[in-house]
Amino acid sequence: MAETGDGRRDGEPLTEELLAELLAAPDPAVFADAHDLAHRDLATYLNELLLAKGRRRVEAVRAAELNETFGYQIFKGQRGAGRDTVLRLAIALGCDLVETRRLLQAAGVNELYCKDRRDAIIIFCIDRGYSLRRVDDELYRLGERTLGE
Repeated sequence: MAETGDGRRDGEPLTEELLAELLAAPDPAVFADAHDLAHRDLATYLNELLLAKGRRRVEAVRAAELNETFGYQIFKGQRGAGRDTVLRLAIALGCDLVETRRLLQAAGVNELYCKDRRDAIIIFCIDRGYSLRRVDDELYRLGERTLGE
């Protein structure tokens, strides 16, 4: 996604702007409806990303180096996924940082935090479009736990 000069990505409003709009709204539901803030579950968002990126589930599961049965269960909503598994899927799908953040939210796990050394390395790698293998190589090289452990 291209970043504009004011820090926005593809016309998305800044968090501060959204907060001001939320606080000025007569009701939180009005704000939520205006910004399509319905909660997305992990399986729904993963399948939306597959469609948007023109990928097949089998490709994503293999690229994420997941057991096929487990991977399919995640995509069908039959199983949840831990943070590292979600990150592996995000990287396998070629997600950018915004998509990765949304996947982590949908999974109900902690978002990436740039003040955490391991997370900072992962953020750097995702921003540059590194493959899962290359992300793990960077984590290993810098003495951090890999996503495959």
